[in-house]
Amino acid sequence: MPAFRNALLGALFFFGGALSAAADPDTPYLTIASTTSTQNSGLYDFLLPKFKEASGLDVRVVAVGTGQAIRLAEKGDADVLFVHDKPSEIKFLEKGFGVDRYDVMYNDFVVVGPSTDPAGIQGMTDVVAAFAKIAERKAPFVSRGDDSGTHKAEQRYWAAASIAVKEHSGAWYREAGAGMGATLNTAAAMNGYTLTDRGTWLSFMNRQGLAIAVEGDRRLFNQYGVILVNPAKHPHTKAASGKTFIDWIVSEEGQQTIAEYKIDGEQLFFPNATGIGTWSEMTSEKKE
Repeated sequence: MPAFRNALLGALFFFGGALSAAADPDTPYLTIASTTSTQNSGLYDFLLPKFKEASGLDVRVVAVGTGQAIRLAEKGDADVLFVHDKPSEIKFLEKGFGVDRYDVMYNDFVVVGPSTDPAGIQGMTDVVAAFAKIAERKAPFVSRGDDSGTHKAEQRYWAAASIAVKEHSGAWYREAGAGMGATLNTAAAMNGYTLTDRGTWLSFMNRQGLAIAVEGDRRLFNQYGVILVNPAKHPHTKAASGKTFIDWIVSEEGQQTIAEYKIDGEQLFFPNATGIGTWSEMTSEKKE
């Protein structure tokens, strides 16, 4: 959808100019390159005032897809990277752009779609089988299409189902090229399916006829990690302030704050800081 892509490019052009100033050591705040899922969920609105109370530091969040957030951090346009795609995060570390990586929290992805359920996937717990049925019935599916952590996970599910979705782009498969909230809006307007993190879904108000269709598959586990941008690569970044944020977010206080964030009594993220992380297969951790 060209309109979405043009809007996103415009936003990124703006952020590119703003971030150079944000990373300047003389500015009174640190910059976190993060995801639209954490932003759209409302987590930062809840979390950051508590961090400022504890540290005295202000934070500016640049919320884009995980892929774009990583590219911003690689250029030194952020002090901290806080995203949710472990393979990409480990590559970021291996290239020397980051200093250590910590697990912070997790939730899960869910497949949402119209209550009329044209693909017949309602209640399924096998995400790959559900994606195969969506393709078989050519039911409308809206992809973020933005190289985000959610988009990367979605692409893995299509690959596991042996579906070459690019061949169907513009037909039943639509690429929004947008954040999670905008993609959910598009799915609602099209009466289509999409993959979303549960946090954004719980905070999403424009559901219209959408409902959760698929959940509970261990492959839907969604881990978030935090990394300090390497000051040896980018000496202008605020390493001390960034480390203060990371130390707080993985501390007992920060982890408890994450656990306390709820919408209508439902917890959106589950803290699981366990020290310096390395990429491995999904563990037995899952949403209770």
